[in-house]
Amino acid sequence: MECCRRATPGTPLLFLAFLLLSSRTARSEEDRDGLWDAWGPWSECSRTCGGGASYSLRRCLSSKSCEGRNIRYRTCSNVDCPPEAGDFRAQQCSAHNDVKHHGQFYEWLPVSNDPDNPCSLKCQAKGTTLVVELAPKVLDGTRCYTESLDMCISGLCQIVGCDHQLGSTIKEDNCGVCNGDGSTCRLVRGQYKSQLSATKLDDTVVAIPYGSRHIRLVLKGPDHLYLETKTLQGAKGENTLSSTGTFLVDNSSVDFQKFPDKEILRMTGPLTADFIVKIHNSGPADSSVQFIFYQPIIHRWRETDFFPCSATCGGGYQLTSAECYDLRSNRVVADQYCHYYPENIKPKPKLQECNLDPCPARWEATPWTACSSSCGGGIQSRAVSCVEEDIQGHVTSVEEWKCMYTPKMPIVQPCNIFDCPKWLAQEWSPCTVTCGQGLRYRVVLCIDHRGMHTGGCSPKTKPHIKEECVIPTPCYKPKEKLPVEAKLPWYKQAQELEEGAAVSEEPSFIPEAWSACTVTCGVGTQVRMVRCQVLLPFSQSVADLPVDECEGPKPASQRACYAGPCHGEVPELTPEETDGLFGGLQDFDELYDWEYEGFTKCSESCGGGVQEAVVSCLNKQTREPADENLCVTSRRPPRLLKSCSLDPCPARWEIGKWSPCSLTCGVGLQTRDVFCSHLLSREMNETVILADELCRQPKPSTVQACNRFNCPPAWYPAQWQPCSRTCGGGIQKREVLCKQRMADGSFLELPETFCSASKLASQQACKKDDCPSEWLLSDWTECSTSCGEGTQTRSAICRQVLKTGVSAIVNSSLCPPLPFSSSIRPCMLATCARPGRPSSKHSPHIAAARKVYIQTRRQRKLHFVVGGFAYLLPKTAVVLRCPTRRFRKPLITWEKDGHHLISSAHVTVAPFGYLKIHRLKPSDAGVYTCSAGPAREQFVIKLIGGNRKLVARPLSPRSEEEAPAGRKASPKEALHTHKHQNGIFSNGSKAEKRGPATDAGSRYDDLVSRLLEQGGWPGELLAAWEVQDSAERNASSEEDQNAEQAPRPLPFTMVTEQRRLDDILRNLSQQPEELRDVHRKHLVAQLAQDIFRSHLEHRDALPKPSERRPPPLAVPPRKHVSGFSSSLRTSAPAGEAVGGPRRPHRKPTILRKISAAQQLSASEVVTHLGQTVALASGTLSVLLHCEAIGTPRPTISWARNGEAVQFSDRILLQPDDSLQILAPVEADVGFYTCNATNALGYDSVSIAVTLAGKPLVKTSRATVINTEEPAITVDVGSTIKTVQGVNVTINCQVAGVPEAEVTWFRNKSKLGSPHHVHEGSLLLTDVSPSDQGLYSCRAANLHGELTENTQLLLLDPPQVPTQLEDIRALLSATGPNLPSVLTSPLGAQLVLDPGNSALVGCPIKGHPTPNITWFHGGQPVATVPGLTHHILAAGQILQVANLSGGSQGEFSCLAQNEAGILVQKASLVIQDYWWSVDRLATCSASCGNRGIQQPRLRCLLNSTEVNPTHCAGKVRPAVQPIACNRRDCPSRWMVTSWSACTRSCGGGVQTRRVTCQKLKASGISTPVSNDLCTQLAKRPVDTQACNQQLCVEWAFSSWGQCNGPCIGPHLAVQHRQVFCQTRDGITLPSEQCSALPRPVSTQNCWSEACSVHWRVSLWSLCTATCGNYGFQARRVECVHAHTNKAVPEHLCSWGPRPANWQRCNITPCENMECRDTTRYCEKVKQLKLCQLSQFKSRCCGTCGKA
Repeated sequence: MECCRRATPGTPLLFLAFLLLSSRTARSEEDRDGLWDAWGPWSECSRTCGGGASYSLRRCLSSKSCEGRNIRYRTCSNVDCPPEAGDFRAQQCSAHNDVKHHGQFYEWLPVSNDPDNPCSLKCQAKGTTLVVELAPKVLDGTRCYTESLDMCISGLCQIVGCDHQLGSTIKEDNCGVCNGDGSTCRLVRGQYKSQLSATKLDDTVVAIPYGSRHIRLVLKGPDHLYLETKTLQGAKGENTLSSTGTFLVDNSSVDFQKFPDKEILRMTGPLTADFIVKIHNSGPADSSVQFIFYQPIIHRWRETDFFPCSATCGGGYQLTSAECYDLRSNRVVADQYCHYYPENIKPKPKLQECNLDPCPARWEATPWTACSSSCGGGIQSRAVSCVEEDIQGHVTSVEEWKCMYTPKMPIVQPCNIFDCPKWLAQEWSPCTVTCGQGLRYRVVLCIDHRGMHTGGCSPKTKPHIKEECVIPTPCYKPKEKLPVEAKLPWYKQAQELEEGAAVSEEPSFIPEAWSACTVTCGVGTQVRMVRCQVLLPFSQSVADLPVDECEGPKPASQRACYAGPCHGEVPELTPEETDGLFGGLQDFDELYDWEYEGFTKCSESCGGGVQEAVVSCLNKQTREPADENLCVTSRRPPRLLKSCSLDPCPARWEIGKWSPCSLTCGVGLQTRDVFCSHLLSREMNETVILADELCRQPKPSTVQACNRFNCPPAWYPAQWQPCSRTCGGGIQKREVLCKQRMADGSFLELPETFCSASKLASQQACKKDDCPSEWLLSDWTECSTSCGEGTQTRSAICRQVLKTGVSAIVNSSLCPPLPFSSSIRPCMLATCARPGRPSSKHSPHIAAARKVYIQTRRQRKLHFVVGGFAYLLPKTAVVLRCPTRRFRKPLITWEKDGHHLISSAHVTVAPFGYLKIHRLKPSDAGVYTCSAGPAREQFVIKLIGGNRKLVARPLSPRSEEEAPAGRKASPKEALHTHKHQNGIFSNGSKAEKRGPATDAGSRYDDLVSRLLEQGGWPGELLAAWEVQDSAERNASSEEDQNAEQAPRPLPFTMVTEQRRLDDILRNLSQQPEELRDVHRKHLVAQLAQDIFRSHLEHRDALPKPSERRPPPLAVPPRKHVSGFSSSLRTSAPAGEAVGGPRRPHRKPTILRKISAAQQLSASEVVTHLGQTVALASGTLSVLLHCEAIGTPRPTISWARNGEAVQFSDRILLQPDDSLQILAPVEADVGFYTCNATNALGYDSVSIAVTLAGKPLVKTSRATVINTEEPAITVDVGSTIKTVQGVNVTINCQVAGVPEAEVTWFRNKSKLGSPHHVHEGSLLLTDVSPSDQGLYSCRAANLHGELTENTQLLLLDPPQVPTQLEDIRALLSATGPNLPSVLTSPLGAQLVLDPGNSALVGCPIKGHPTPNITWFHGGQPVATVPGLTHHILAAGQILQVANLSGGSQGEFSCLAQNEAGILVQKASLVIQDYWWSVDRLATCSASCGNRGIQQPRLRCLLNSTEVNPTHCAGKVRPAVQPIACNRRDCPSRWMVTSWSACTRSCGGGVQTRRVTCQKLKASGISTPVSNDLCTQLAKRPVDTQACNQQLCVEWAFSSWGQCNGPCIGPHLAVQHRQVFCQTRDGITLPSEQCSALPRPVSTQNCWSEACSVHWRVSLWSLCTATCGNYGFQARRVECVHAHTNKAVPEHLCSWGPRPANWQRCNITPCENMECRDTTRYCEKVKQLKLCQLSQFKSRCCGTCGKA
């Protein structure tokens, strides 16, 4: 109001400023017309986001037209739309997609930024150039242009500022702040020049932080830009910027332009991640990058709120501060972050006053006085007054009633209420002598109330500290008058210090203090006055008396004194000198003597310690310590020790030292050892460590935080990534970030500029060792043939990568041996068709066996199949078979060394396709050729001599000459390997056509020769080379016709595949010449060792000699160890053991045969178990052999795919238990299993029958449920349901020709290496829920693929869930007001009223979801009669309705799934309350006529008494009282009531009448003699005191001054003090008078100071003559009624304050005439403001003249 009162001629300027302000406000010109109705409400926004428009309407109330507009607009919904919302203009175009345009539908896309008419809806048909205006106006709120906030309203483009206001021109600054000044960001510009090299292909150009705007980079040069990003959440990304375009990178729009010689990158921003712009070296020339962007200042100063006020009242001050704030993480950080930006200026602290209200009066006390007594209880006092403190801090005393709102502090209190110190005497010490008379000592201590040694005890009551003692043992020395120790007079027997005597009422000698010694050293004298005095009790004064008035000896008035040695020496005086010097002073005390002065503190507080008596040399006159030389050493009292604190120590915490802090900053940890221990005995050092619970005190912390302050920024490296190479020099990288560890333990990632130290290396060299040499293989060449079977080769180079990273070609000997198969492999193309001949489909085929045989022991006869090499012993009969398909056996022809063979006495050519040689001889060695039409196969026979060397073949000149010239084969043909896999044979006709080579038959000779020379063969075999069996030598050579029917395995003949030896030859050929011999010896030795090991294995498998007869019976090998295997078989009949010794019982064993499936004819296949049969279109019969041994003889049965074979006329079981399939069909494909069973066990082996070699998988369709076994094994195809933690093996046994490759998948994703796959089986260990899924085994080969699936489901047996919130919520939702109970395995109980309903919940979990069945009393609830129930929530809740006695009892839920069963139960108990009348209450009287007994009524629940309110609804039984004890009463005293008290307070008297009466049984009472009552009881009193309480009343002071706050005109408030007191004037607490009405303590009063009122001045002139902006003001002040002077306004606060301004002239302005509408127009003209439109319109008249 000061400004109002001081109105001056300058006041119009104030209104002028207001006018300027109001003129800037946008005004609608239609507001000036009063003919308009009020504006209507705002319409709904045209959009829900992205900025729309809303309008408001009004109507014209005049019959004429109103000036102005009837509609106005404003913006609304100014929030960003979500990304998925799409473009508003595009939505409007797409709304026309379902409307035909010129008879055709189009998909319309928006056409934006039309310069001619931006607010029309123009759209373009997708995929065409057709642009159509689909609407003249877009919807209100549509943006005029894509990059502008301007919006279309009613088809016109309206300007919209960044404040989202229509007509606003406010823009964003470069920092993105609306109407900002650009201070929240900084301009960053710079240039980068590439320094890339061959070793450094990438480099960082610039890091652009989150929130940056207006980014532009221009690269000039051949290099290429790319982006790396990192979001605030830590997600990283990379964008290669490969082509021109606009795209989103981490939600930031990036515009990239790529030119041949430069690249331009633009990003409007703000960036939603940190962008690192990098450059990639792409050319020889250097590149440069110029960049510019606005970087946000992410660390800003923020002013804090005011700190708390320095005072709670009476005026204080408070300050603000500034803190550095991280805008990204929204948290306060260290100040150094804000100092990093020079633009940041730290705001200065602000200071303001606070809590200016005056403090209320308060009690203030002076310090307590000293205590009146130092011990034993005293008092102390202080003064307490009521004070007030003003704002300046001045304290003044005021009336006490102002402080009565709080209790007054006490002014007196007790003090020093502890006991006074007392003398405490310790035990006497031992006597100082061992014989005669001596001294003993004790310690006398002054002990205070705490048990501490202190002063303050009365010297008069001190016990003596030493006394004489006599030891009965005689000393055998002349008797001395004095103790042994007392040699000198001044060292005589120790005496107590004489205390000053106190004057008493009896005359006594009172000595004064001794004077000082007459000398300063040596021996002198002291004197004192001794008076006879008496105490006069009445006057309490002391009177001197004559000496003879005092009885007893007079104390000495003179004595010798010793002031210490002169010149530092102790004089040695003879006894004579001593007697002469101190004669007559025998009774004087020594001046210096030893004395105990208490004990030291106990060495321990518990567990046993010691105290030592303190011995001091004292001057007995002054009681001051003296030099120990003054006391005689020999008379020093003995060392005195005593035990103390003997109690065992309580259990206590033993605490170790803190460890060093784990971190130097950023919050580290320190640890220490803390354990609970108990010291039993310190003497024995016996300590026991206890459990922590036994230490009562809280356990001290074992860990604490340390160094809790922010670390300085530093480099933090991540782990090194794996090396890029395993050898030969690689690189490993790591990420190195600038981070700061904060005091809360978190890390704050910072720009690299914050870390001042040099950055750690982010990459380093690794694996700097030479790599081992390795073969570098070229690509395979094309197949050597264009059709049929050929070969592919590739070259190999031995290479080593050096530690420098450079590759070098090294000697091939440094590389490991290369398998032959690594450089040559067969290839198969489409079958060749020959002109004029049948195609391969119908051409003959010879099933050759590519093997090498080496005979090691004499045998009568051996069987072979063509296609191999045989090294045989002489005199062996050989049967050579030529199995063919699609060719008649009688037409087969044989050749030897190119010459046609015919039968002779030595060689038989049989018409069944075989050749027999009787007893081999050297001339039989050669190449035998079998021809079946165009198909040809060879067999080479070589002989082994007696010295284990090959016999040279005698070649006749004729045979060499006649050898056809065209038969020679190339080395490539010699190395040609035929394919042989799983019993499927490819036709060898191509090799046959080329014919035998001259050296082809000898290519293995060198290897076999060296093998035969190799040492280390088993003795059994060595003997076989030399010893000839005479029976064999003379044996008949006749044919065994049965032997021709099937090929026999070769007894004791080593068999290997040819390709095994080819690999060895190939490996040798690749070795350097100088190393070839060494490698050959090594490989041959390895081969021999493998053969020997294989032989031992098979020999161990043979039956004992007693069980066999030659030729031996052996089990074929299960595996090939070295490529060789012993093929052993007997040709004896099966029953050969009859008549021999009885065989022991043994489990069945099926003999596994290694021979492949054999083609007896074009349509018949015979095979043994363990092989694969491929059915062809011409196969008419398949015979599956199964031989088993065991005792008793096993029973053979057959199954296909796990199911027993159903025999028929097509599927036959032969007498030898073989299975024959006639005319096989596709349905016969599968795994056939032969099961051999006897009483001791069983054995089974499978054989696969496939169709044309297609893959086959052995499957099972069973469902396996396992809840107990720790491991299960199943075949693929089955379904597994098992519990967690089980090891599951899924077998995938596959077959196919060629062998099928197995691949495992889970949920159609290929399984990686961590899964254990062994021989096609998949092992899943410790299965968990994450292992569930569909496991697929895919078998694939050349002919196709097959997939079988197994579903693995984990079972979870039913169990009680740990969290029961779900089931409880389900119960609440099912029946909110119904009582409920949850079942449990142990049982639960719910007590209910009859007729109630209840819910029983069954909490359960498991997988699959268990089925729940409810039972009541062991019966399913559905079968219980009379039970009303409902099963809810999939069986989890049972609702039992209308409970009765029959429905109570135990309910149980049985939860069951495939994994197990769980039973839980709960009991429902029906509670019923009833009244019980059981026992009578005690009789109400013991005699007379009024005694009655009331029967007791109790409310019971199941025989238990409960609150009677439970039985409120039950019928209460009627009970009748019963009379009792109706007899005469004994005489007794009868009393009347007490009379009224004679006084109401202060003590009065009241009386009553006492008589002796006797009550009869009739109820009549008669007086009797008092004596009768006195005998029975004491007479009651008839008088007593009453109303002993004090007489109190309320008292009050006089009224205070009328100076309180004004409450009305002339009215104030005055106070007085009201207090409680006795009638004698003693003040009491107010509670004592609480029963009396309390007088008032405040009242209104007349005050001249309150004669005030509000005074107002006249209104000023209106600031405008029309319009909405005129106002006027006046002065309002509080004035005194008489003086008319202004007084403080709070005195007038009892009345409302009048307004001091108001609006005026609120009428529309007429614009028709040019006139002034404000009275300040002259000032406007003077200030030259007329050119401004807002002033020109208001001052039209004045400005017009100007």
